Amino acid sequence: MVSELLDKYLWLMQTLVDAGERGLSLEEITSRWTARYGAPYPRRTFNNHRTAISDLFGIEILCDRSTNRYRMDEFAVDTRQSIDWLVNTFTVNSLLSSGKERLSGRVSVEDIPSGHRFLTRIMEAMLDNKVIRISYRKYSGSRPETLHVHPYAVKEFAKRWYLTGFCRERGGVRVYGLDRIGEADVLDETFKMPRDYDVNDEFKFSYGPYRPDGLKPRIIRLKAYGTEAAYLQDLPLHPSQTLVESGDGYSVFRLYLIPTRNFTMDLCKFGPGVEILEPQTLKDAVTAQLQQTLDLYKKH
Repeated sequence: MVSELLDKYLWLMQTLVDAGERGLSLEEITSRWTARYGAPYPRRTFNNHRTAISDLFGIEILCDRSTNRYRMDEFAVDTRQSIDWLVNTFTVNSLLSSGKERLSGRVSVEDIPSGHRFLTRIMEAMLDNKVIRISYRKYSGSRPETLHVHPYAVKEFAKRWYLTGFCRERGGVRVYGLDRIGEADVLDETFKMPRDYDVNDEFKFSYGPYRPDGLKPRIIRLKAYGTEAAYLQDLPLHPSQTLVESGDGYSVFRLYLIPTRNFTMDLCKFGPGVEILEPQTLKDAVTAQLQQTLDLYKKH
């Protein structure tokens, strides 16, 4: 029941954030609510939700009496654009409220930059199998592209959200970082969802959100030492990771995945705490990356 109410509170806040400064009339909010939840949205329920959002999150839903349109408090829109902030803080809100000054300066929630501005909109398009039109700018591109995408799924990885789906302009399935999307419009056009599609199966052998087409997964063996061994035991790098050997101060792990550049970069961060036993190609890739870093610092 609590999770259901939380979902509705987040939906209402995200809907009003998307509406911007102009806001929405109660009739417009009710229409979108009915489309989302398939039920009426009585004024009393709406006002109860407004009160709950104020009590839980400290964010006001304001009404312009001259136009009878509702909008989010400007402070919330300007400085709390990511709805992920609301999700993160919800779990500690009751403690903060009950502890008040006793917990002041003692609880910190990490700000995760991402594209949550469009997450709800994309997920609603997924529910109705509707095509979305996005304006997307790659890190390597100087200008945004307009693309038509069949939103199959969303995936979170390393503090970022990604959209995966069939792109009409590219003629195949692609992955897009939500924080690189400038605009996202849900069209009236619908698409047919592939039968038995599962995003976890789609990325079963991937590391992160990318689909390295044409490459096959490899058996990878890592030897971790000291605290890094305990760290990998508690937080596996990949769902395929298993412990195959342990001894005095070390552990050996087996993984089965496609060793992409992302994986190579993440292995580098462990430094001497993790040794690659196989394959040799991965060991060479990490060695080259570390050597390039060393050469860079030798210049100064």
